[in-house]
Amino acid sequence: MEKRTLNIISLGIEPYKKIWDFQHQLHKLRVDGKIGDVFILLEHSNVYTLGKVAKRDHLLVSPQKLTEEKIDLFEIDRGGDITYHGPGQIVGYPIIKLDDLYQDIHRYLRELEEVIIQTLKIYGINGGRHPEYTGVWVGNEKIAAIGIKVSRWVTMHGFAFNINTDLSYFGKIIPCGISDKGVTSLEKISGEKHSIEEVKKYLIENFMKIFKYDELVMYYSIEEFSKSQLEK
Repeated sequence: MEKRTLNIISLGIEPYKKIWDFQHQLHKLRVDGKIGDVFILLEHSNVYTLGKVAKRDHLLVSPQKLTEEKIDLFEIDRGGDITYHGPGQIVGYPIIKLDDLYQDIHRYLRELEEVIIQTLKIYGINGGRHPEYTGVWVGNEKIAAIGIKVSRWVTMHGFAFNINTDLSYFGKIIPCGISDKGVTSLEKISGEKHSIEEVKKYLIENFMKIFKYDELVMYYSIEEFSKSQLEK
């Protein structure tokens, strides 16, 4: 059986639109079989994104206020409602050919959650699932949001995992459209800041294990990946 290889692109803080466009480019290339599976890990500059079922009134501040505070706002093509991305939060975007493993979107969601749950265990935190909502929860508070798109069995979008996130930004929205639940972070639970690069390392290990990859290739910029994979 052929070895399964995962291309990982690990970035710093990037604007949302740049990476959204890059995801679309990668998705098309993966559908066409021109590249292998890719897993992007990064932080975003401050942004709110509204998924396909988002209600505008779940944004609790005016667009003018967002402009004043230099917070971007995008309506996008993932499932789910409104969420926040910003520094201190690790966002993971798998662009993978799901039907190489299975054709089951619900299983994919559960396995993405499992990547976070297993990573939290390393820090002695018991994360779990909620019977009604996607994502990973610690008690009654969400620590990781998940919103995906699957087209022609290739995935897009992914998860947002709060590490050292400024949680006050969630106060300007009804996160994921859920008004009676809170949000939390690794920092809030543990009482200390954590290395983003260290958490990424554990996420990569758990992602490879759960999605059955044999080897990885690391890239640390879009340019490095493009030179290696897109300019062949």
